[in-house]
Amino acid sequence: MRPTSSDAARLAAVPYDVINTDEARALAEGNPLSFLRVSRAEIELPAGTDPYSDAVYQRAAGNFAALRRTSLVVDDEPSVYFYRLRMGDRTQTGLAACFSIDEYDRDIVKKHERTRRDKEDDRTRHMIALGAQTGPVFLIYRAADEVDRIAESATAKTPAVDFEAPDHVRHTLWRVGGADRDALVAAFGRIPALYIADGHHRAASAARARNDIRERGLSGTSLGDGADYSTMLAVAFPHNQVQILPYNRVARNLAGLSPDAFLQSVRERFNVEAGPAVPHARGDIAMFFGGAWHTLRARVRPTDPIGSFDVSVLQDQLMAPILKILDVRTDKRIDFVGGARGTSELEALVQSGKAAVAFSLYPVSVSDLMSVSDAGEVMPPKSTWFEPKLRDGLLIHVI
Repeated sequence: MRPTSSDAARLAAVPYDVINTDEARALAEGNPLSFLRVSRAEIELPAGTDPYSDAVYQRAAGNFAALRRTSLVVDDEPSVYFYRLRMGDRTQTGLAACFSIDEYDRDIVKKHERTRRDKEDDRTRHMIALGAQTGPVFLIYRAADEVDRIAESATAKTPAVDFEAPDHVRHTLWRVGGADRDALVAAFGRIPALYIADGHHRAASAARARNDIRERGLSGTSLGDGADYSTMLAVAFPHNQVQILPYNRVARNLAGLSPDAFLQSVRERFNVEAGPAVPHARGDIAMFFGGAWHTLRARVRPTDPIGSFDVSVLQDQLMAPILKILDVRTDKRIDFVGGARGTSELEALVQSGKAAVAFSLYPVSVSDLMSVSDAGEVMPPKSTWFEPKLRDGLLIHVI
């Protein structure tokens, strides 16, 4: 299921989990078609409404049903889609389709992140309330020539959907059926593994929704044979087209240290010199403090692969021992800023007093991510930021 070409630009929305309720409400204002009214339905309820209340999921289901009547279509044959994202000079084209949850269970679809139960609970309830998956998982695969050849041919044709979003990212969809669809399915059958880049909670929630539907004897909705709870909606991109941006950090305070004492503690563990806002190489960490950028280089560099990531060095040698931030998932004194927002936002947070110190990191590589996933290990928390983001509501899988 997808929006009509005329409604796609107004309907498709940023992912539900990259904005808060107030931001979602502002983005949807004046746009009755915005998919945020489905993915973040609390924006239509009184301020202060618990976003996990029954009323929110009921409102989401009602809004989704209304969109189905007016602005969503179902193609007349089983199809897959090429989904192209263009941001500035960068372009990446992925295959949007339904991927096996059983293969996710068996780690053929590989993970690099632990999920939180409360976030799984939310999206599982959302999927079951709607009878649909509305936000795709972002996958990576090692590039395959046969897929590239079909993509080149298919994307030379007229797209089904093509628009530029307010953030200046262009989203384009081509539908692929018939022989090319079958060739793509066969080609992906020969790809040994897929890797979750972004969307671990969506994938885990799809698996939980499948289990719930099986156990309760529920099944789908009004699309009959087209409904399938055993697969998950995802877009798979070749590894050589994807970029990982840094996931930068700010700390709200210095854990009781004076500025001089903090800087002295940092100098005991790192070589500190004047440096740029954006690190030039792995091993350099940029710190904005005292109105200036500094380059930090650890005096002791771990040798194990995960411990040697800059994000691990920062956490293990500065955040935890000096700032006493032990768990970045739960500590309220740390915030994260995706690399697409630039280092000017880090400076603004410190200069405004909302943060005491900021850190700009060199990004991990796609090969790092795949190597960690292949080893069955977990990346450090909040270590990858993928940009541009896939839009919610642009493709919808009924379960």
